Amino acid sequence: MGTSANRVPQPGAVRARISRDQLSVDLDDGRTITVPLAWFPRLVRGTEAERNDWRLIAGGHGIHWESLDEDISVEGLLAGIPSGESEASLTSWLTGRGK
Repeated sequence: MGTSANRVPQPGAVRARISRDQLSVDLDDGRTITVPLAWFPRLVRGTEAERNDWRLIAGGHGIHWESLDEDISVEGLLAGIPSGESEASLTSWLTGRGK
């Protein structure tokens, strides 16, 4: 006899906040996810204004920072997955920013 798993809908983000060392994301199911800012090197290196200039994408299933060229998924945050950006990619991005 087989069973089928109930598919639980993925919550969406409603707000993001960045402190000196944390990224906190409020979800539409009432939870807040807080992860180390160090997981996302582009956010760490962004200015306060750049970090605060985000928008929700994919119906709240992701967060996008235009000036930092960063996208973070709620699914990845819930799974505890930090940025997978390579050192070479980060270095190239930093060079393009002139920093």
